[in-house]
Amino acid sequence: MAGTKRPENTTVGALRGSGHRLRTVKQELRENLIARLRAGEPSLPGMVGMDDTVVPEVERAVLAGHDFVLLGERGQGKTRLMRTLVGLLDEWTPVIEGSEINEHPFHPVTRGSIERAAALGDDLPVSWWHRDERYGEKLATPDTSVGDLIGDVDPTKIAEGRRLGDPQTVHYGLLPRFNRGIFGINELPDLAERIQVGLFNVLEERDVQIRGYALRLPLDLLLVASANPEDYTNRGRIITPLKDRFGAEIRTHYPEDVEQDVALIRQEAELAAAVPDHLLRVIAELTSQLRESPAIDQRSGVSARFAVAAAEAVAASALRRGAIVDENDPVARIGDLPAVLGTLRGKLEFEMGEEGREDEILDHLGRNATAAVFRDRLAGVDLSPFTNLFADEDTTVETGALVPASSLLQQFGRVEGLSTVLRRLGVSEDDVTPGQVAAAIELVLEGLYLTRRISKQSVDGTTVYGS
Repeated sequence: MAGTKRPENTTVGALRGSGHRLRTVKQELRENLIARLRAGEPSLPGMVGMDDTVVPEVERAVLAGHDFVLLGERGQGKTRLMRTLVGLLDEWTPVIEGSEINEHPFHPVTRGSIERAAALGDDLPVSWWHRDERYGEKLATPDTSVGDLIGDVDPTKIAEGRRLGDPQTVHYGLLPRFNRGIFGINELPDLAERIQVGLFNVLEERDVQIRGYALRLPLDLLLVASANPEDYTNRGRIITPLKDRFGAEIRTHYPEDVEQDVALIRQEAELAAAVPDHLLRVIAELTSQLRESPAIDQRSGVSARFAVAAAEAVAASALRRGAIVDENDPVARIGDLPAVLGTLRGKLEFEMGEEGREDEILDHLGRNATAAVFRDRLAGVDLSPFTNLFADEDTTVETGALVPASSLLQQFGRVEGLSTVLRRLGVSEDDVTPGQVAAAIELVLEGLYLTRRISKQSVDGTTVYGS
């Protein structure tokens, strides 16, 4: 684990001598967040496009000491946001060594720890818990039980001879085991209503009740949940008394412009080969158009995972081409996108009346996205040298998924204005490669076709541009 070294205090006496101060999790989060804000540091790094909307609302909830619900469509970064909160915790926090629920050495709460503290005094052993381990998460499913979240009787402890009713026979659930940390519940409406009732005490009285045990166990944690809008899921709902116990409900959203989508793709995608900026913009533009298309069920939404998967798929297509045609440093091209869109259909939910037209819709929006990026990036550039290549009706240029960059460049030769195109597409002349040039040329060809200045025919993965 990167960061500061694990503290060396190993007993409660040494911990007191060091001047350590007992704080609740919410006090710890509040003070660390204030320190970040005063230092001008991002409170939730990596939350692209939410700096002026969601992040301030989360900051206010943390400063208020509120548990909260993140409400939004799939793929809006709700889980990532929950996991990012752990960065606001202290890097190391002391716990009573051997405690099942991570009790603070200054504040034991279980009978066993209280007895140990009384018997050992300043010699009570202390261990240290890293913040990366202080975040727990549960995907709510209909079969989740109260025992999973809160706890239940442990039959093995009964078998050892302890009497039923002894609090030490309890097997703690996930929430107590992340006491003094942050716990996230994904898809909260999917929890059965009777299980949601089991969270009442955790959120309001900050304790747990397990069967008929006379057990008061004050929990110290931040509880965060995520949910899709109820009008989409129809699988369940957050019951009103539970919603009332959360301090805040925060609505998330998708990136609000193409630039934010591109930044998100760059941050999240693991690319197996180079994908030029203009192709990332085409994917971002396509994603944006899908989120506005009447053919798509917008209650479901279009996840950011669609754009990320598309970028990774075109990179894989380039890598495949490089392996088959023995091309070094392959670069993804516009022609790689149509071939992978079909594999991404499972990430979209089309409206009922669009059955059978899914590929047609994706192809149409893909062309629109390409044309939009072509106009945006190359507006005002003189492309007549490219169209002049097709002055002779017999002149054609062939490209495709398995056409190497060198072959495409040989068909073009030297074209006036190519350096201007590369510069407008953000390709540096100092480290330009054949793959980058081929990707730029293919964008120009496709853009000229979409603006009806040249023709195009596609057969079996091969595309031929002509006059």
